[in-house]
Amino acid sequence: MLTVHHLNNSRSQRVLWLLEELGLPYEIRHYQRDPKTMLAPPELKAIHPLGKSPVITDGAVVLAETGAIVETVVETYGGGRLRPAAGTPDRQRWTYWLHYAEGSAMPPLLMKLVFGVLPQRAPLLVKPIVNGIANTAQKSFVDPQLKAHFDYWEAELGRSEWFAGSEFSAADIMMSFPIEAGASRGGALEGRPKLTAFLHRIHNRPAYRAALEKGGPYAYAE
Repeated sequence: MLTVHHLNNSRSQRVLWLLEELGLPYEIRHYQRDPKTMLAPPELKAIHPLGKSPVITDGAVVLAETGAIVETVVETYGGGRLRPAAGTPDRQRWTYWLHYAEGSAMPPLLMKLVFGVLPQRAPLLVKPIVNGIANTAQKSFVDPQLKAHFDYWEAELGRSEWFAGSEFSAADIMMSFPIEAGASRGGALEGRPKLTAFLHRIHNRPAYRAALEKGGPYAYAE
């Protein structure tokens, strides 16, 4: 049976959602972030050397990285569900968004988080300097990058209701975390009705709600 090593408020929530959408049996092992550092606990290193989430185990197989997990689960257990037919334009879009979600979308969101936290954790003596550097970095680089991505998502959802065409797919599951994080950290929904509608649609899916019940509180489920 599949086991999801689930860290609170993390990208592993998408894995639970995927498994619920597919109706697959699975077990959850819960891990909690350190309340001060917000890092994963060292126990996760016993599962994978990097000690990060998500990680799943399937018998003797240990698999990390959300995109790799989603793609492997869909290929192995999906039975053709949650992905467009091979050789179609929608399948090409599906593959693109599956990898774009972590490869391009998340780095500026992570920088937004880091530059927001740095001034709070800086020593008092250098806090004004760190705060100035962080603000400059956000305004001159991070925020313009985020706006470009947010506008891109809004435009793509103008092409079709879902990211890989007219049908909900695993690409939408992958894109959920960047959009939820962007809404929380960067104002992604401001003036973007299609992104707002997308979040409403996914939050109302029974499988999304079931994953929340099993995974526990999730800061982005608003």
